Amino acid sequence: MKGDHTMREGQELMVITGAGGFIGGALARYFHDRGHMRIRAVDKKPLSEWYQRVPGVQNLCLDLSREENCIRVCEGATEVYNLAADMGGMGFIERFRVECLRSILINTHMIEAACRAGVERYFFSSSACAYNTELQKDPQPRALRESDAYPAMAERGYGWEKLLSEIFCQEYWAERGLKTFIARFHNVYGPHGTWDGGREKAPAAISRKVIQAKYTGSNEIRIWGDGTQTRSYMYIDDCTKGIDTIVHCDELIATPINLGSSEFVSVDDLVSIVEAIADVQLRRHYEPDAPKGVAGRNSDNTMIKRILGWEPHTPLRDGLHKTYAWIETQYLNQKAGAQVAEETEQRALATSSLGHAR
Repeated sequence: MKGDHTMREGQELMVITGAGGFIGGALARYFHDRGHMRIRAVDKKPLSEWYQRVPGVQNLCLDLSREENCIRVCEGATEVYNLAADMGGMGFIERFRVECLRSILINTHMIEAACRAGVERYFFSSSACAYNTELQKDPQPRALRESDAYPAMAERGYGWEKLLSEIFCQEYWAERGLKTFIARFHNVYGPHGTWDGGREKAPAAISRKVIQAKYTGSNEIRIWGDGTQTRSYMYIDDCTKGIDTIVHCDELIATPINLGSSEFVSVDDLVSIVEAIADVQLRRHYEPDAPKGVAGRNSDNTMIKRILGWEPHTPLRDGLHKTYAWIETQYLNQKAGAQVAEETEQRALATSSLGHAR
């Protein structure tokens, strides 16, 4: 496979932004496990809220919408992987478009700082949300090719932020010689990611809902939309491998490329897969007015297979088994913690009552 850059020689500094998040944290671990010794991980969240903290990695808590912080993190870097963004699943990006658009501040400050710092390779994490929405109105869509982003009609907010930032990457290469690389992610999922709170994506949200139904005995699940919407979902290990491979292939400089699985399913099918993993069958209640995004989207992997001789290949059922198991553990730990807290509070109230009785 072209571009595989494991066990790099020397001690070049690598910067990963958004490293407290799902993909950024996984990418830091990926490079660390392959022998890269100098990694600077950056996120604005407090360290206690990072999904993964990798031993030996320099962790910085900084808001990268501020120019001075971008200059600081790029100092001395050879490679920059910019995954920092204010984003989440469909429930978040449809309701908070301004917050999504404001990520353009991160992207413009980061690419300028990287260019001034003499960075050799700069990666930008784009999204399939950059594609023309007019091509995504059918639940049985044709797979989206890289050229289908134009004529432009991206998803409002998040999609336009991604598309404009792609143009920045292309122009910084054309005008200033910064080697930039752009991957359009298609629905990344896996362990060690957001699984509740409103920012989670469909595989994690559905896994959590099935787990809750199983352990509470409700035997029902609420589904956003009518269940016919279709998507493809890429397992996290394929994503990190794909990023590494893309960034170290000079044929892809300043060239947006799909990074996603070509295996697509409906929301109903996704629920059925998770039900089978959990060994339950639930009553389904549909919420047609809930955020649901485009009707159908799938990744055309012709380009990535031609250039890299590889594509994301983890079967959805295999990835969901691992994801479900991890979320189930988090759910049970959270439930046990809440129970302990409740019992502690009850004991404190009982002790207080006894004291008053005396």
